[in-house]
Amino acid sequence: MEARQRPIKDWLTKIRTRQILLPRFQRFEAWGSSTAADFLTSVVRDLPVGTTLILGVGGERPPFISREIVGAPEKGERVNELLLDGQQRLTVLWRALTDNYPDKAYLVDIKDKKNPEVIAVTRWKKNDKKFPLWIGQSKECWKKQLIPFKLLNPDDESTYKEWADIAADDDIALARKIDDVIRSLRDKVASFNLPFLYLPSGTSKDVAIEVFVKLNTTLVRLTAFDIIVAQLEAATGQSLHDLVATLDSSIPEITYYTEPSNFVLSVEALLQDKVPNQRGYFSLDLEKITEDWPKIVEGTKELTQFLKEEKIFDRDRLPIESILAPLAALWAEAPKSPDERGNIRILLRKYLWRSLFTERYDRAVPTAILQDYRSLKRVIESKADEATVPCFDENKYPLPGKELLIQSRWPKYRDRLARAILLLSMRGGAEDIADGSPLSRNNITQREYHHLYPVAFLKERIKDQNMYSYSALNCVLVTWRTNRKISAKEPIKYLLERCEASTLGKEEIRRRLKTHSIDFNLLAEGDYGKFLEERAKSCALAIKSLCDGNT
Repeated sequence: MEARQRPIKDWLTKIRTRQILLPRFQRFEAWGSSTAADFLTSVVRDLPVGTTLILGVGGERPPFISREIVGAPEKGERVNELLLDGQQRLTVLWRALTDNYPDKAYLVDIKDKKNPEVIAVTRWKKNDKKFPLWIGQSKECWKKQLIPFKLLNPDDESTYKEWADIAADDDIALARKIDDVIRSLRDKVASFNLPFLYLPSGTSKDVAIEVFVKLNTTLVRLTAFDIIVAQLEAATGQSLHDLVATLDSSIPEITYYTEPSNFVLSVEALLQDKVPNQRGYFSLDLEKITEDWPKIVEGTKELTQFLKEEKIFDRDRLPIESILAPLAALWAEAPKSPDERGNIRILLRKYLWRSLFTERYDRAVPTAILQDYRSLKRVIESKADEATVPCFDENKYPLPGKELLIQSRWPKYRDRLARAILLLSMRGGAEDIADGSPLSRNNITQREYHHLYPVAFLKERIKDQNMYSYSALNCVLVTWRTNRKISAKEPIKYLLERCEASTLGKEEIRRRLKTHSIDFNLLAEGDYGKFLEERAKSCALAIKSLCDGNT
């Protein structure tokens, strides 16, 4: 490996003529506009910007499947280099200098002549015009002491001169001044040396990947997924990016619950009997990933359908995401006969709800997940009894009692028990108290968290501060319109108003409340302490039923 440097002008030539490409395993653009602007500021101030990594290409074909830098030509000369690290920097340079961002413009602020600064401005189109309009107007930009970064492109020798003439408005002396300012910046950019480490052609794929992983210098650090992507493509020629993209398109529902990339690694780790964490990921048999892919797809499909049937619609209401991988892996290898699948559904319902209502996954989660997965798999294969599943050990992992349920937090927080209690109230369809619309994946993001007993109402009446107004037992999801109608009214008042407003009267409101597991009479009494006590009892019974596999 050899340390070299190359001026930006030569980097641009490499990109423009398609002599340099990106290995397909590279992640996509990850820098935001502020990070990009900071990098460009370092360039115009001649400050260090880090080192890139280049792999030489000697033959006709690059050793890795490759793609162009965003916005670069798709045809050109023979490829002689692959950019292993430094994609973000070169992409920003290329796109900013060629004005290739559809929604951003980068400009150099020269108010402080000694310390120019690059800023990013958001752009948008309306009626075939690009706003803000002043960015496209030379005189307005110059008044603000801003120069479009695209004028510093060493490949373009004419645009900046035309821009300076228009900005000067026929003032020859001013035109020369503007021209001098821009040329000074252009010279800085063109001659700015971007250092790189060079791996000669003939370097093996394994060595190239190892160096890529160890020397990655981007501000957005490599994830385990990024590394597996690189290793998989080196080993098999398959793109994990492409596989995950097909999963997204064929089962888009998975994105409601989790980010698919780490999810698929966790599922595959379990299928290979490994811990679903970084340690397990890095010990995966890479070729088996592509072999198991149909199983992962099938398991993901069954998982999303199963969660929907259990009235779990999205990530914001899901108590723990770690439960998703073992469920998908178990569904992936489940028998196909209807009777067997019916029994598996009951088994996995028990597992799902026990994992949500017990402390099983509060600590050492990856290890616990693998232990339960192995035990459940043996149960499904009729090689063990359900009692052998650690998660089902009621002595070690008891279900929550009345006091714990009453003390649960508000479910909007990332609290396992609070969210699980909310899910419990969603099992019956959770119809809106006012308009009667049932809760679904399509409308859940429009629902709001509502206090059955308003906070203001409770503050005036409750002396015992242990009776929490922000208990999960005091929460339901309603539409924002209903939330505004009910507001801070005491329960009996808003219940009577809803009864009068409904053409079906009191019985209809009673039925709607029951879909949230709430008793009309108990709520109407206005006794918050009694309400919490009785609701906690009914919830405890419902929790036991679900954890026994009942619906």
